[in-house]
Amino acid sequence: QVQLVESGGGLVQPGGSLRLSCAASGFTLDDYGIGWFRQAPGKEREGVSCISSSNGNTYYADSVKGRFTISRDNAKNTVYLQMNNLKPEDTGVYYCASDRYRGVQLMCVPSFSKVPVVRSRFGVWGQGTQVTVSS
Repeated sequence: QVQLVESGGGLVQPGGSLRLSCAASGFTLDDYGIGWFRQAPGKEREGVSCISSSNGNTYYADSVKGRFTISRDNAKNTVYLQMNNLKPEDTGVYYCASDRYRGVQLMCVPSFSKVPVVRSRFGVWGQGTQVTVSS
């Protein structure tokens, strides 16, 4: 079964850290660009960060640059999002998603976080993990 499963969310105080995991089954994650997205209550889903399949290029939303780091562990078929210095505005449900086609770089491009998220343009989506930043 082809799926992505996120984990690692939780409640953290401002300034704290979390590491989210996106584990793939049924396909090889390294063959696809992978993105992290988030959706706050009442807001549209937005792109947070992505990592390409071809050259490992990474892109970040301006709001998380310098605080978040995306990475891959191909041996574990998992992509991570390390989130440091968390702020209340980082609160939301975090999702990972794969690019639509194997080996074709459509998602992880410089404009990744600047365009509306149309879910049908991506491949597999995870179920999401809640991140709450609050004191």
